[in-house]
This record gives sequence, C-alpha cells and structure tokens, in this order.
Amino acid sequence: MKNILIIGWKTLSKPSGYYSLGALVIGGFIAGIIFWGGFNTALEVTNTEAFCISCHEMENNVYEEMKTTIHFSNRSGVRATCPDCHVPHAWTDKIARKMQASKEVWGMIFGTIDTREKFLAHRRGLAENEWRRLKANDSLECRNCHNFDYMDFTEQSERASYQHSTALADGEKTCIDCHKGIAHQLPDMKGVEGW
Repeated sequence: MKNILIIGWKTLSKPSGYYSLGALVIGGFIAGIIFWGGFNTALEVTNTEAFCISCHEMENNVYEEMKTTIHFSNRSGVRATCPDCHVPHAWTDKIARKMQASKEVWGMIFGTIDTREKFLAHRRGLAENEWRRLKANDSLECRNCHNFDYMDFTEQSERASYQHSTALADGEKTCIDCHKGIAHQLPDMKGVEGW
C-alpha cells in the first residue's frame, strides 16, 4: 500500500512537460468552479423577467398583454413572470428549454418579429409552438404553481369543476388544452380544437 501511495504521489508531482499532474488537476478544478459559477450566474440572469423584456419585441407585445391578466395583478398579490410560465423549474428541463430558446433569439437578430405587424403575422405559429411544448410536458410550468391535489372544486364554476375532476384528473387533457390565452391575447383560432 505504501508503494502505491509513493507511486501515486510521484505521478501527481512529476512534471508533464511544464506543470505537474497535481497542478493541472488543481488548476482544472479551480477553472471548473469558475466556469460553473459563471454559467449558473448567466443562467439565472437570463431567467428573469427583466432579461425577457429587454427585447422590445417582447416588451411591446406579449408583456403589454400580460399586464392586463390575472397572472400579472390579482387580489392575492402572487405574480407570474415570463420565466415562471416559459421556463421549467427543474435544472435539466431548464437547460433543455434554454437550448431550445436559443433558436428563438434568431427571430430577434434577423428582425422576424421586430414590429407589431410582423409579430401579429407570426403570432399563430409562435402560440402553437408554446401550446405544443406545454402539451408535451403536461403543462409542467402551470403545475409549478397550480397543484391539482389542492384544487378546491367547490370554489370553481360547475363546468371548471367537472373538467378538472374528469379530463384533467385522468390525464386525458392538460392545462393548456383549455387555458390557451390565459396570459396573452389569442391569435386567430380558426381550426383549433375546442374553439
């Protein structure tokens, strides 16, 4: 055992050309911490409402619409921000969504939706992308705040209570199936199921 430790120490302290293996490992560890800290800081900065509305396309279109909804201002003072609804909370899901969203930046860079008219022309496609995403993940972002187990059906309308206790409870439907346009104006809904 003593020989193994001596050989291991010699390997770690032996020069690799310019630096010892030990110095390279310690340097790599420190560089990794710096990279991870920078990465997480950037991730958190890009996960704020201020970052989302820093593009005038978002501030002048969807953010203005959201200001008129219950998710922005309500009697309880609980307010949803852009990332609450558009970015999953779990780290791996968040990273996957951020990678997907990086494609959306091209729309801003190339001016695809830089005016209200262009935005409205693309609105249906943008909405359908979000509906598809929320349908695929069982409305995960909605469920971060709205927990089915704690719904008080007696406080809901008869129709809502019925739908929540049947179609939602058995997994036949998910939140986005019925709650499209909950925080933003709807596009032309011709041909959309249920509308």
